[in-house]
Amino acid sequence: MRISDDIHNYYEKLVVQHFAALKLEKKYEDDFIADLTCVVLNQLPTRYIRHEVDMSFYLPASERFEMENNVKVAISKALEFMKTQQA
Repeated sequence: MRISDDIHNYYEKLVVQHFAALKLEKKYEDDFIADLTCVVLNQLPTRYIRHEVDMSFYLPASERFEMENNVKVAISKALEFMKTQQA
């Protein structure tokens, strides 16, 4: 068996969406963003999916809200951590 390229962690998509909303790519260099992504994702559980439509169709609104909130909190904590490491 081989793991297909279309299997991914749904939290990755949510993190990228929130980074874009915060315009982090305009505030920080690529290396900082890459490290920040790792710090954020390491705080979050994994939620592997194969098709995006499965998540949008089967995910209850309350769980989606909780996942998005978890991402926001993880980004906030990771930014604080990364800023203290730069000082």
